[in-house]
Amino acid sequence: REKKRHMGDTKHFCPVSLKENFVLYPGLYEHAAKYREKLYYFSTSEYRDKFLKNPEEYVAHNEPIQAPPLRVFLLGTHGAGKTTCARQIADKLGIFHIQFEEYLQELILPKTKEKVGPDFHEEPEEDDNKMPILSQELDDFSQTVSKIEAEKSKQEVELTDEEEAIKANLMVNEELPPEVLDNIVLDWWRKEPFRSTGFILDGFPRTLSEAQYLSERGLCPDVAVHIQVKESDVLDRLFPPRLKKWKERQYKKMENKKKLKDLKAKIRV
Repeated sequence: REKKRHMGDTKHFCPVSLKENFVLYPGLYEHAAKYREKLYYFSTSEYRDKFLKNPEEYVAHNEPIQAPPLRVFLLGTHGAGKTTCARQIADKLGIFHIQFEEYLQELILPKTKEKVGPDFHEEPEEDDNKMPILSQELDDFSQTVSKIEAEKSKQEVELTDEEEAIKANLMVNEELPPEVLDNIVLDWWRKEPFRSTGFILDGFPRTLSEAQYLSERGLCPDVAVHIQVKESDVLDRLFPPRLKKWKERQYKKMENKKKLKDLKAKIRV
């Protein structure tokens, strides 16, 4: 029966969502309205009322309404291979690849100077009570200058509230507030070059609240793909590089101990 209806320019998609958010958002039958003998469906009653106030703003005139580009969500557990797949898909389809956590890192990297989070956290070096004494005897002045410069650098780097929220998210998975997400996510739908090219978003949304945020803002993908992998596959992929990193840290500790031993011998002489 629906196929026989004389549908509007956007078919069963909401024309207001398409016009304002450049998103194909399916309309609902209970929010339908007729204009010039054509039936339009809307995602909300508010959008229907907005359309009826000025319908000419949302209908086609000299040419068909342009459809938005492809937007893909790629989801899955850490180590599932999302980024590898996303790069290949983006290259094949000619769309942007956005790795969400990497994007967050880039936003605060100019101030933090290094990536933050559990994957980038270095274990503290083993403390040796005699090391500071020996170091002072050899190069007291140099150490003092270094400490002053380091403290001065720390004082100069002050993160904004938004940057602090991003850092907390990367460090301890603290949820990003909607106002911070607005400054990040909305641009991918509404600003160039993403608006006209499309993208594959890798690793977002990660939580129920982030999915609800997208729904409330009327931002929906054309395709959402969830990669499922066996736990053993994730371990095989993630364990070797982490073991290598651990071995490098252990080697570094051994090297430091050797330097300390040589330093003690030098002072005795």
